[in-house]
Amino acid sequence: MKRLLILSFCFLTFSSAKLKAPKSRCNLNLSCKEIVLSSLNAIEGVKGLTYHLKITERGKKGFNFYESNVKYIKKPKQVYLYIKGIEVLWLEGKNKGKALVNPNSFPYFNLNLDPMGNLMRQDQHHTLHEMGYDYFATIILNSVIKIGNKFDNIFKLMGEELINEKECYKILIDNKDFNYVDYTVGENESITSIARKLHISEYMIVEKNPKFKDYFDLIEKGRVIKVPNWYCKRALLYIDKITFLPSSIKIEDDKGLFEEYDYRSVQLNPKFDPNEFTKEYKNYKF
Repeated sequence: MKRLLILSFCFLTFSSAKLKAPKSRCNLNLSCKEIVLSSLNAIEGVKGLTYHLKITERGKKGFNFYESNVKYIKKPKQVYLYIKGIEVLWLEGKNKGKALVNPNSFPYFNLNLDPMGNLMRQDQHHTLHEMGYDYFATIILNSVIKIGNKFDNIFKLMGEELINEKECYKILIDNKDFNYVDYTVGENESITSIARKLHISEYMIVEKNPKFKDYFDLIEKGRVIKVPNWYCKRALLYIDKITFLPSSIKIEDDKGLFEEYDYRSVQLNPKFDPNEFTKEYKNYKF
């Protein structure tokens, strides 16, 4: 109950912190906290997006690089991905939770795959369920709640920079207290449920506890594992000065670069064709 009250208070704070029309925002001298709050407000207002996503993630054998074109509707959540000829379509409440996949290679027919399963996730940090900005906003919100009145000690406005052809505010999150701590597994907990509860990366948990390879297998109650005490050690956030949506997110842990996401050609709340999230859409090859 106490946590719910804190969350409610924070969301009310974000709502009351909303600024004037976007065109006038970039002419204001905003504080770091005002920029972060405005970004969370902007993310809350997203109904749909299209963008090109460039991903860099540390994997088991070095860094993995991916690029995809994304179409996204928040409610009900609908996602379409195009990745070098591969097409993925996922609709909330449809197809028994499976994603429809056109592999554009052998076996040359559509597949229905679990977005959380190994075939789709492989060595990736996240799944298609984290598309959009809401997952990012949840991590930032939890960090703001966790640090309380120490915001200015951890969040720093580092000026402005041109990123992905957008004028952006550069926000540094410098968390010197980042560390790995012992966590005692409770009843019916998996790596993913622990990560979601603590607002940390499940991939970091797997890296630190290599005996566990499946994100969703239940772990024996009472077992002690190592988990990070924060989502990251350092982060660089580049916030578009006009839309206040993230243009780039760079995350570091104790080993250095952990993951980086560049959002390019972002269109906010576009008007989609009524059939654009169906396999019959004219431009798809399902």
